Amino acid sequence: MKFLFIALGVSVFGQLFAAEVQRPNVVFILADDFGCRDLSGEGSSFYETPNLDRIAREGVKFSNGYATCQVCSPSRASIMTGKYPARLHMTDYIGAASGLDWKRNGRILPAEYLHNLPHSETTLAEALKEGGYRTFFAGKWHLGGEGSHPDNHGFDVNIGGHFRGSPPGGFFAPFKNPEMKDGQAGESLPIRLAQETVDFIAAESTQPFFAYLSFYSVHSPIQTTRELWSKYRDKAVAFDTPQERFVVDRTLPVRQVQDCPIYAGMVESMDNGVGMVLETLDRLKLAENTIVIFTSDNGGVSSGDAFATSNLPFRGGKGRQWEGGVREPYYIKAPGIKPGVNETPVTGTDFYPTILELAGLPAKPDQHVDGVSLVPLLKGESIKDRSLFWHYPHYGNQGGEPSAFVRNGDWKLIHYWEDGHDELYNIVADIGEQNDLAAVNPQITAKLRAELDDWLLATKAAIPELDARFDQKLHDETQAAIRNKRKPALERQHAEFLSEKFRPNADWWGSLQTND
Repeated sequence: MKFLFIALGVSVFGQLFAAEVQRPNVVFILADDFGCRDLSGEGSSFYETPNLDRIAREGVKFSNGYATCQVCSPSRASIMTGKYPARLHMTDYIGAASGLDWKRNGRILPAEYLHNLPHSETTLAEALKEGGYRTFFAGKWHLGGEGSHPDNHGFDVNIGGHFRGSPPGGFFAPFKNPEMKDGQAGESLPIRLAQETVDFIAAESTQPFFAYLSFYSVHSPIQTTRELWSKYRDKAVAFDTPQERFVVDRTLPVRQVQDCPIYAGMVESMDNGVGMVLETLDRLKLAENTIVIFTSDNGGVSSGDAFATSNLPFRGGKGRQWEGGVREPYYIKAPGIKPGVNETPVTGTDFYPTILELAGLPAKPDQHVDGVSLVPLLKGESIKDRSLFWHYPHYGNQGGEPSAFVRNGDWKLIHYWEDGHDELYNIVADIGEQNDLAAVNPQITAKLRAELDDWLLATKAAIPELDARFDQKLHDETQAAIRNKRKPALERQHAEFLSEKFRPNADWWGSLQTND
């Protein structure tokens, strides 16, 4: 009986202690296909992002922040699990063809990969739920189909998350999303997702919550209202009109200028949604006890898809192996943290252990094996030097080449799976990755290549094989058509976006805007 009394006493004490300890709330905001240079606070003179800039200003901005892959699903899986895509065997966006199903003319067969986030992984949502958090998801999931949606991986609420990577009905209602009720015709998707998040925060404000706002913005199709198009069209034509917006970089044209008014309108709409969430935290007096994180899943789309933005001075963009494909806005605002800028290279696997430590929850080192907690950096301290790794044994729809690469300090080595050659860049002195130094620095090249090979072996990474179906003549003809036909067509199309007579259709994508 005495033992029972003591046990009950300990149990009650634990409950009282837990009630007294106010764990911080967590709001994780993830953009889709949003480049590191797509913010006014990161140097863009065209896009306007006051609310996202506020997160950076009030938190720690990591100037060397990375996604773990140049396309979406692998990066998203890393955030959820704390593991590199190579280790998870989720190395391409879900739905991409692989193996012999690959019908395009390439030198290799893209490696096979998992199409659903494994249930054997303890997701970040599940870890926080174990710690007493209510968990909420809104927006793009793209980590599996039926049975592998957000509510199958630790989220109490799922609004809009399913197998699709782009919004089924576009960015204005009707959304045609099986996991979200349609609103009034013409309703804005980013504003709707923000409102769902706001409603959840208001309803759960008396207990710790984890709200994961995963915008479909600014993925294609690029769509905006006539009002926002007009605003940014006027802004763009006030700049010097470029003679050419695109250059062909190896495989496809790549945008060099930020002046697409449709895309800029999408950026503003997403930023307005972020503002709604921040204002709600302020209004409910939750801001002082809420962790707010913002990042993106891969670089801005400068090539392929909508060819909508430029990532300069970074080379390339989404789907590509250069910095433009993986360098991201990476902001963490947390209670008691002194705002500032940190130059330490960090990546998507680091969010998991960082959030657990900030929340006062035990680490799960067997789960987030590839991530490290950034709390020391948030406190102005340091972490152990390390290399960061990427593995993409696929062809990007945006012209990316199958590759694996490693960053160590100032150096970045890229290994190409098609022919086995390596490139070496000093990405501090040469941020645009224009000067391949592999031949003049053979020792550094060999060292980083050995480190990359060891990592690929340790993670049991899937290595692509050569494709015997490759046709060199067809390849050459395709590249000639890209230079001689596709690039000129893109130049005409993107110039037309700034024409006073531009009309995408009769109702501006159903956005409740009308033509004169």
